[in-house]
Amino acid sequence: MGRTSDAREKLLSVAFDLIHESSYGSVSVEQICQRAKVNKGSFYYFFKTKTDLVVAAYEVHWRLKEPNYERIFSRQNPPLKRLLLWCDYVRKTQKQRHQKYHRVCGCPYTSVGGELATQDKKVRLETQDLIDRFVKYLSGAIADAIKDGSASASDPETKAMLVHAFVVGLLLRAKIYNDLKILRHLEAGLFALIGAEIPKGPSR
Repeated sequence: MGRTSDAREKLLSVAFDLIHESSYGSVSVEQICQRAKVNKGSFYYFFKTKTDLVVAAYEVHWRLKEPNYERIFSRQNPPLKRLLLWCDYVRKTQKQRHQKYHRVCGCPYTSVGGELATQDKKVRLETQDLIDRFVKYLSGAIADAIKDGSASASDPETKAMLVHAFVVGLLLRAKIYNDLKILRHLEAGLFALIGAEIPKGPSR
């Protein structure tokens, strides 16, 4: 059994990895405990239900990734470069997961959110909140691109939602086909949606 000081962190990390690798429904509390080397008594000491564990695990995952989003979407970067950096980041993280699990895993938030949207309100609301937090980064970049004339779109909030939906859809297709090459179309679709040209040359 893991020490009390690190058992909770192990459960959170393992739960996220197992569910992202497969699905919520296919992963049991027993499997999570076994992989984390934590007994079930300790599991229920920290979490009342599997749902509570998952909500906490995805919140921790967001906090770990948030510094990357802050760096990518920093206003020190021109707005279109922020979007290019994000596309690169999406491909990089998906490639890392593919190397680890030998399959494309897709977006962790929409995967579990889509699976449980009609079954578990806690998970649905958590993933909805995480998506909303991220879309604000997109909205800010698109709004700045509209202001500086590098994008011809209007209504950055709606465009951000559409961009996110496009990227999530492309990730889902890559997951179904287990083919990372599908993600090479990220920039083309994203920039078409906001009415912008993909930057060329070293400045990108």
